[in-house]
Amino acid sequence: MSAPVAIVAAMHEELSALLAQMPDEQRVRAAGRDFWVGHLHGQPVVAVLSRIGKVAAAVTATVLLERFGVRAIVFTGVAGGLAPGVNVGDVVVATQLLQHDLDASPIFPKYEVPLMGLSRFAADTAIGDALAAVAEETLRDPVALLGQEAVDEFGLRSPKVHRGLLVSGDRFVSTAAESDALRRNLPDALAVEMEGAAVAQVCHDYGVPFAAMRTISDRADDAAHGDFARFVAEVASRYSLALASAWLATLPSSSGETPAAT
Repeated sequence: MSAPVAIVAAMHEELSALLAQMPDEQRVRAAGRDFWVGHLHGQPVVAVLSRIGKVAAAVTATVLLERFGVRAIVFTGVAGGLAPGVNVGDVVVATQLLQHDLDASPIFPKYEVPLMGLSRFAADTAIGDALAAVAEETLRDPVALLGQEAVDEFGLRSPKVHRGLLVSGDRFVSTAAESDALRRNLPDALAVEMEGAAVAQVCHDYGVPFAAMRTISDRADDAAHGDFARFVAEVASRYSLALASAWLATLPSSSGETPAAT
């Protein structure tokens, strides 16, 4: 039997739709978290709510690797758009991840993880390519996925898929001044969230493939708080389910093959 794939989200609303589709999930309690072990589209899966923030996400990733022996971790959920053209309803599939609030200078360069010589952690190329492909296909018809009402309410007429740098920090970026500063300091950053780079670092240490796909819920500016909870429940959770399911359906269901690490 092949090792499971982990599907991780930071908030309950981001994971609830996926859990509802797991026919045989069993709860395993560890490190104060509920890990749901079961199958989805013929694949062994462990789904878990990491909680919000880098430390919580790193703890979750470590338990997934040490206790459940997962062969890959995919993080899903929402992020704030930073780069021009990265709009609400779009999906960002990370190629690299960085902690935007890490600064041990002047001992180490800004953003560099001390003693590692790295500031950017690469996401797994094979998984990222597959996620981007299923996202492109899924987002061609947002009405079929979300319904006309949600598409109209959130203006999701032509959602796009972006590949590039995702930045993480222990702060909900919610002012124009903060997002402008991030764009100045990290001009290639596509979006900002609060967990991904920490999980990427843990997976790097263990040599296990990691990927992140994030639905853009806002533009990380002064309007970032508006209708956030409703967007997560009505849009992001459905995106997470559709994209994770479509990706899992592309994997061999009975062999022991694992997603390719890069």
